[in-house]
Amino acid sequence: MTKVLVGLSGGVDSTVAALLLKQQGYDVIGATMSIWGKNGMAAQSGHKNACYGPDEIEDIEEARKIAEKIGISYHVINCVEKYESIVLENFKSEYKNGRTPNPCVWCNAYVKFGALPDMAHAVGIEFDKFATGHYAGIGVGANGRYQLIRGINPKKDQSYFLYRLKQDQLARVILPLGQYTKDEIRSIARENGFEVADKPDSQDFYGGDYNELLNFEEKEGNIVDVEGKILGKHKGFWNYTIGQRKGLGVSASEALYVLELRKGTNEVVVGFADKTFNKSLIANNLNWVSIEGLTEPIKAQAKIRSTQQPVDAELIPHGNSVEVIFDDLQKSIAVGQSAVFYDGNILLGGGIIDSVG
Repeated sequence: MTKVLVGLSGGVDSTVAALLLKQQGYDVIGATMSIWGKNGMAAQSGHKNACYGPDEIEDIEEARKIAEKIGISYHVINCVEKYESIVLENFKSEYKNGRTPNPCVWCNAYVKFGALPDMAHAVGIEFDKFATGHYAGIGVGANGRYQLIRGINPKKDQSYFLYRLKQDQLARVILPLGQYTKDEIRSIARENGFEVADKPDSQDFYGGDYNELLNFEEKEGNIVDVEGKILGKHKGFWNYTIGQRKGLGVSASEALYVLELRKGTNEVVVGFADKTFNKSLIANNLNWVSIEGLTEPIKAQAKIRSTQQPVDAELIPHGNSVEVIFDDLQKSIAVGQSAVFYDGNILLGGGIIDSVG
């Protein structure tokens, strides 16, 4: 019998993932990664409905009860050090350099699908496959490579967050929720008597003020328009994000948006809505999934944020980078975020946005 380690978060998705696998005849083992440090970089005021926060102990107890109800063994795996050194350090470094990170992407690739199963093996837990409650699927292409496939529900598809997974990781992964909608998953949980059926989804990776994690000293600088005119002051460019409209502390004849964060001059550049659109981007730090890479331009679709539907674009390879030229202008492309590429429902790969044009 195939043994499957399921990452249990205490939420409805991972609960039903474990339940479905158990019903399908797998020998299921539950495991939760502990990532909330009690000192060092960990702040103490995050709140519920976030992946990283002090209420982790409650989620662990919830997951323990879920495992008991399903009838599977359960383990807590200490991933605090890995999470802090990989996810939080990247988070701090990117903000410090005027970029906008995506901690969920790094967590999935290097902690949830990396450190968690690896450390479970290291402590003697035997299993053949690893599973989570992500809304995505896995297939094998004609080229023999493992593929990531978009979830059947476009609004809940989570393949974007998994684009950095390697072939050896995908070879051992099962994603049982790819063909379900969120409503169906909640119904299954409800029908089987799980209280988490109506538990709210995690809204962000951290529920508190990001400055609690960044812990940067204030550094006053100028808020300027596209022509360099000083409109106001800020206390740290890392307090702003590309596309932000509210809370800028400056006013004009119409709404202003954050267009650029300039680390070198310690400036926050703002402008009107018509200046928020871009035609292209350059992505580097690439990871190819369903194909080995690009040697010539192709037409595909791309996403520049997790909540966006893929839009038509041309991908042009430039050595270790890819230029993405969109058919239509895209709003508020943020350097540091991920650009993920698709061919229909098949995820081709993706990379980190390094510049926009």
